[in-house]
Amino acid sequence: MPPTLASVVRNTSLHLTVLAGADHLERPVRWVHTSELDDPTPFLEGGELLLTTGIKLGRTAARLQAYVHRLADAGVVGLGLGVGLSHTEVPQPLVDAAAQRGLPLLRVPEPTPFIAISKVVSAALAAEQYEAVTTSFEAQEELTRAALGKDGTTAVVRRLAARLGGWAALYDGSGALSVVAPDWAARRAGRLAAEVDRLRRRPAPSSAALQGRAPGIDTADEDYVVVQSLGADRRARGFLAVGTEDRITPTERYVLNAAVALLTLTLERSRELRQAEEKMGAALLRMVLAGEVATARQVAAGLFGGLPEGTVRVLVAGAAQGADAGEALGELGDRAEQAGSRVGEKLLVAREEGAHGARLMLLALDNGAVHRACLGAVEEHEGLSLGVSAPAALEDAGTAHAQAERALAVALRGGRRSVDHEEVGAGSLLPLLGEDAVTAFAEGLLRPLRDHDRTARGDLVASLRAWLSRHGQWDAAAADLGVHRHTLRYRMRRVEELLGRSLDDTDVRMELWLALRSGEE
Repeated sequence: MPPTLASVVRNTSLHLTVLAGADHLERPVRWVHTSELDDPTPFLEGGELLLTTGIKLGRTAARLQAYVHRLADAGVVGLGLGVGLSHTEVPQPLVDAAAQRGLPLLRVPEPTPFIAISKVVSAALAAEQYEAVTTSFEAQEELTRAALGKDGTTAVVRRLAARLGGWAALYDGSGALSVVAPDWAARRAGRLAAEVDRLRRRPAPSSAALQGRAPGIDTADEDYVVVQSLGADRRARGFLAVGTEDRITPTERYVLNAAVALLTLTLERSRELRQAEEKMGAALLRMVLAGEVATARQVAAGLFGGLPEGTVRVLVAGAAQGADAGEALGELGDRAEQAGSRVGEKLLVAREEGAHGARLMLLALDNGAVHRACLGAVEEHEGLSLGVSAPAALEDAGTAHAQAERALAVALRGGRRSVDHEEVGAGSLLPLLGEDAVTAFAEGLLRPLRDHDRTARGDLVASLRAWLSRHGQWDAAAADLGVHRHTLRYRMRRVEELLGRSLDDTDVRMELWLALRSGEE
């Protein structure tokens, strides 16, 4: 704590006497300033103990009263008048004016030099700064040890609350409360949902201070609350809130900043690790979609913690062509991961860049936390759409992916936020998209293939339909057609040449499938 007027007065070596303002001696002294000016306020910042011999103050009550008012208005915490030079004693009008304004007035005896008072205050300020630095280092070491422990984030929140003598709460990236300490503060932390939501919509890092008390909290539970977003790349990974009885001190601010840094590092993790995990999840998802579920299970068991168990759905998110969906898709992926982690639900995610922009593919439990989080997230982002497959076994994820792609196409063309495969079932595709538009689209896209089939050998349309229905599995599609797989590969190369488009592109395969299906309606 900084020195106060009371601590200065208690120093017996100074022999100071309080003549006015005795009820305000607990004010902190930020500096000692000596001035003989009639108006020293242009050179003050507030918080000073001002010392003067009163050479230019004059002796009239009006001048002395005006002098006191100037000092009080400037935030001076106390006035010390040295007697024995221009004044043998402190003028009574000065005492009366100080008492009226509640400004502590100290009598400084002639044997006490002003420099002695300055040294006492300077020593106390230096001691305060040393204590602040020492306390900050100790707190940082304590919080770091906590962060490196088994329950890192929980331990950091608990230690922070104890250090501040108040409460602390951690929220995940979606704003859901995940850790609170002590336990009794859960009610207070839960009432900050609106403030956390406001920060969630701002780039990280950002903060908000709620002066007086937290919103919705009874007057008897007044707090000074600080809410801080946690994130290093403008996207909030979580939020930290602390509540204390009084405004936090500079030392406590250092402690809070140390906790914010440690929690940010914990939530962000290393960039290399995050990239490796994302690549692993994307590779596993592509293996599952390709029908290599057994191999994916073996890999995931040792490196990824397993695959989703039970009935799943494939979800594909994207935006209309030309829309900037990068940030929205990133937030959708974050929301899905956070929802899954809260309940221990496994999730596979992959991101692709196609001819029509970015796509985010997710494989999650049917009607699980991830599924629900994705449906909620797309409702918050204008222009972002979601295609959802029918429930399926993990072994049928390839079929589910095709369903989700078709559902996404319907959502994008119809300007809808989400579409389930059930809505795109047999006989319902044309009403959803508009029969005339679909027919024109299909005829234009497939015309080169149909022209080829009328004039040359090789049924390219039938071969393309078989290959797409088998999700690119060469042997199965060739068997359906009764041809060798090399023959089918040759035909697919001719399809690419005639269309001028790559069949490796998911968007191209989706559009071709829609065009083929429209001809069956």
